[in-house]
Amino acid sequence: MFAPGTLVRVTQQQPQTSTVWSSTVEGRVIRFWQAETGASYAKAKNDRLWLDRLELELADGERVVLILDHYTRIEDLSDPIQTPEDRNPTAIEMDDNHRQ
Repeated sequence: MFAPGTLVRVTQQQPQTSTVWSSTVEGRVIRFWQAETGASYAKAKNDRLWLDRLELELADGERVVLILDHYTRIEDLSDPIQTPEDRNPTAIEMDDNHRQ
């Protein structure tokens, strides 16, 4: 995953019946971890469902925790030479080719 302090852009998608809702946030990585939920999941560690989580600090100092799934795209913005251009987040296709 990304080291603490790395500037990233995270785009998440929520599929709907006939459209896709997208949201994008940019910030510096505070930490990445896996945490169990209250949901049971047979044959998983401690019989619980574990989710990937990413904590970011936004430019205004706000901290957010994102739950990552296979519709999440994370882009490294720390290197200006490799920084991707801004784009319409709805233009990202929902398929496994865009997973990070």
